[in-house]
Amino acid sequence: MPFSTLTHQPNDPLLALIKAYAADPRAEKIDLGVGVFRDVHGATPVMSAVKQAEEKLLTTQDSKSYLGPEGDKGFVSAIAEQLFGDTQKLRAIDGLQTPGGTGALRLAGELLIRSGVKRILVASPTWANHLAIFKEVGLSVITASCFDLNTQSFDLERFKEALNSAEAGDAVLLHGCCHNPLGIDPAGQDWRVIADIIAHRQLLPLIDIAYQGLGDGWEDDALGARTVLSAVPYGLLAYSCDKNFGLYRERTGALYVSAPDAESLDCTISNLLHLARTNWSMPPDHGAAVVRLILTDPALHNVWREELEFMRTRILSLRQELAQLGMIGSLNLSPIAHGKGMFATLPLTPSQVAWLREHYAIYMAHSGRINIAGFGNEDVQRFGAALQALMEQNIT
Repeated sequence: MPFSTLTHQPNDPLLALIKAYAADPRAEKIDLGVGVFRDVHGATPVMSAVKQAEEKLLTTQDSKSYLGPEGDKGFVSAIAEQLFGDTQKLRAIDGLQTPGGTGALRLAGELLIRSGVKRILVASPTWANHLAIFKEVGLSVITASCFDLNTQSFDLERFKEALNSAEAGDAVLLHGCCHNPLGIDPAGQDWRVIADIIAHRQLLPLIDIAYQGLGDGWEDDALGARTVLSAVPYGLLAYSCDKNFGLYRERTGALYVSAPDAESLDCTISNLLHLARTNWSMPPDHGAAVVRLILTDPALHNVWREELEFMRTRILSLRQELAQLGMIGSLNLSPIAHGKGMFATLPLTPSQVAWLREHYAIYMAHSGRINIAGFGNEDVQRFGAALQALMEQNIT
């Protein structure tokens, strides 16, 4: 019988968490699970710059014809100009539009396989879908534990050991900024060390940037990627506009290739276009058109940058408020102040996370990952009280 060999696949834990939160009737529930930006009222509003760009599209767009597998090249170029800076003077760089950052990662994985790459090194933990995507395309994933949740710090020495143990031709995944799920990034000087080892070991970097502008700021959040790509002949970068443009449901992303010369770049892009054609044929237009308008219209650009900075400072303020809770039992929240972006992961066990959900209606991933932008007014203090009660229970 057709499909008789299939077995049930496990539900995505985060999607199940979303459903459980929606079904919870308690008024003071807190959703720290789903990774979207929220204002103090718990809403995820459409950015004003996006609304204005959509209004302009409504009156000026004169066709709904196909874009082609490369997507909106104006969008691709506008992001590249903002993202790569002077790196484009050192390397040939081009890209294509993808359905979100996830589409970019999937396309990158398929390109690696087509290029003969068999393994990818990943600092662990990472976004769960990274591992699923890479395994699905046939890459062998090598994980290296390089983070300390208790001190909320990145272990450069351990990552250096992992890089030095990789074989020439292996790929390596890097979070360009605002690490998901930890919010722990290499320091500025660490990026140069990482870039030099990647170049010396002849590894191929795949950089994932999904939160530019929400960490240290728009320019600073691009420095890690620029440092690495400037040091190597070839590199890949997957980009998402979900968070920094608030275009979650529009699935707006891009995949970029950095190569030593135009001929090598053209050959690589031709393979990506072939892969894209067999995956989704043509990417959706709306989100990319919105971003292109925002980045190329000075007035819209200024409005958007102000909104993005507001989002960044709100997240930073919440980090500071969490850090001020200090020591709660054996749990030290102070280091959260030094993290970047929307996420942090607390050293909590699944049993402790389940207890917080049952007794305080606090929803977070079983790993202890929290979406810091999910806190509303007075939620941080309530969260601290819940953690204090949890520590007194001695649940392991």
